[in-house]
Amino acid sequence: MAVQTVASTSDPAVDLGPAAALSCRECGHRVPLGPVFACEECFGPLEIAYDFSAYDTEELRRRIEAGPANIWRYAPLLPVPADVADKPNLNPGWTKLVKADNLARELGVTGGLFVKDDSGNPTHSFKDRVVAQALEAARAFGFTTLSCSSTGNLAGAVGAAAARAGFRSCVFIPHDLEQGKIVMAAVYGGELVGIEGNYDDVNRFCSELIGDPAGEGWGFVNVNLRPYYAEGSKTLAYEICEQLGWRLPDQIVVPIASGSQLTKIDKGLQELIKLGLVEDRPYKIFGAQAEGCSPVSTAFKAGHDVVRPQKPNTIAKSLAIGNPADGPYVLDIARRTGGAVEDVTDAEVVDAIKLLARTEGIFAETAGGVTVGVTQKLLKDGVLDPAKTTVVLNTGDGLKTLDAVAGTGLTATIRPTLDSFREAGLA
Repeated sequence: MAVQTVASTSDPAVDLGPAAALSCRECGHRVPLGPVFACEECFGPLEIAYDFSAYDTEELRRRIEAGPANIWRYAPLLPVPADVADKPNLNPGWTKLVKADNLARELGVTGGLFVKDDSGNPTHSFKDRVVAQALEAARAFGFTTLSCSSTGNLAGAVGAAAARAGFRSCVFIPHDLEQGKIVMAAVYGGELVGIEGNYDDVNRFCSELIGDPAGEGWGFVNVNLRPYYAEGSKTLAYEICEQLGWRLPDQIVVPIASGSQLTKIDKGLQELIKLGLVEDRPYKIFGAQAEGCSPVSTAFKAGHDVVRPQKPNTIAKSLAIGNPADGPYVLDIARRTGGAVEDVTDAEVVDAIKLLARTEGIFAETAGGVTVGVTQKLLKDGVLDPAKTTVVLNTGDGLKTLDAVAGTGLTATIRPTLDSFREAGLA
């Protein structure tokens, strides 16, 4: 994808809380806050730099704990205005951290196994978190249309958030997504455009549109608003630690699409350590991919620092990004923390979806099947420590990817009689 920048329309009066500037992840060059996503010096990715120097640890903890039961409890740590909770927003977050004792017994985990179940968000995926951040940036910078390139979940999240906030939405997806995701993205009344090709083709198109006059006034949540959008994933790290009693997990397994979620979870954990909200101790982050789209896993296993693009071919379409923007940073984090990146076959994904449903009553979409399947594989291979506290992410609802488990159905069909019930061996 060609790297493009968009002229900043930032206003010094724009209040985005503790956000101080945009900083290049590669060279450290800083620019004012605005709808810019690539460094003008080296074309590296920009991210939010903060000034947390005024915060007192105990006062901040009390403020968070007294906040609303959504991501805005962490507003002091996010690029949003102080009055964000008063604006029309879907208010995602504060989803359940499920203590998965049944699954732990099945997998042989003794140190405590938890599923962070983000299917409880308004559009039933973690994407509501990142879109909520992008929406506030779009308001601040005066955009009137909310847009994105999407593998499905993001399209629905953008459509819903735009409807709630009174924005126009126009989102772009691969034309052959799961029908459930297409319907869910379309039902909010925005414009939904199918692109002939895979996600990487869609993303390239959006990068071209953003530099064209036709894209003027458009906030692309994962392009020109990407630095703000990506910060939403930090709230997963914040919630996990708070729900564990302000404690870092020993191990966390995260699905990889673009890789942004994993990198921002690490950023969130590091911020909590620096702020003194959690004890500074080692933790490991593991990445999970489907074998049919595993460029980061392939690079990790080969010991490479460069992630070579792949053409996706997997049922886990929400993770089917063959050229993940944050892939190299995922490799750095996995190696720095002592984690790993692994992949599983489509058949293992289906088995893992059913395993999680059977043991914990959580119906995950294919991305969740990838994460549980990789967790199971890493435990069998001795890479994950079964005696450590482990958190596994489920990022979406299985009702969106019913085709993956389409062979699951009736146990039996009987006549409405007790004899028929007994004959079926159900008594």
